[in-house]
Amino acid sequence: MKYNFVTIEGNIGAGKTTLANLLSKHYNARLILEEFADNPFLPKFYENPDQYAFPLELFFMAERYKQLKELLQTKDLFQSVTISDYLFTKCLLFAKVNLPEEEFRLYQKLFEIINPQIVQPDILIYLHAPVQKLQENIKKRNRGYEQNIPNDYLFNLQETYTQYIKQHNIKTLFVDASNADFLENEKHMEIILEALDKEYETGQYYLSLP
Repeated sequence: MKYNFVTIEGNIGAGKTTLANLLSKHYNARLILEEFADNPFLPKFYENPDQYAFPLELFFMAERYKQLKELLQTKDLFQSVTISDYLFTKCLLFAKVNLPEEEFRLYQKLFEIINPQIVQPDILIYLHAPVQKLQENIKKRNRGYEQNIPNDYLFNLQETYTQYIKQHNIKTLFVDASNADFLENEKHMEIILEALDKEYETGQYYLSLP
C-alpha cells in the first residue's frame, strides 16, 4: 500500500462507508467512520433546515475534529494504514450549502482556525453518482429522516464537491460510481485496489466501473 491515509468522499448515499469498510478489511487498516448518528440535530435539520442548520454543522465540525485528531495522533504499530469515510473539509462544503451567508462567514472563520491542525489524506477517492442513483441508495438503507431529501439538495452538494476538488490541488481518484456495487461486484473492488497500487502526481484521475 503506497498511501498511509486514504479518504473516501462523495454525496449522501454514494457508498462511502461501504467502500471504506471493504478497504480497511483488505489492508488491515484503521477505520475512521463518520459518527452521524450521534448528532442530535440531524433529524431536526431535515424537518426544519433554517432553524437547525447552524447547530448541526457546528456539532459535526466539533465531532469530526475530535475524532480525526485523536485517531491520527495515536500510533498503531500493527496498522500503518488509515481509511476514513469523510474529508474534514466536508464541514465547509456542507456549511456552504446549508447556511445563510452571514452564518457561513462565521463558520468559515472557525473552520480556518481548526483545519490547519488536521492531517490531510495522502489520496482522496471521490465517488460520483447521479442523483437518481443516490436516491435509490438512500431508499435502500432506509434511515427515516433521509427519506425526503430533495433532488435539488443532493445536486447542490454534488456541484459544491466537484467545484472544490477541481479548484484545489488534491490527489484525487474521481470514480464514476453510477453502476458501483462494491459488495457484489468483485471487479469494481479490483479496479479501486489496482488504482491504489499506483503512485500519482497531484491532480484528478478518472476511473469508471463497468
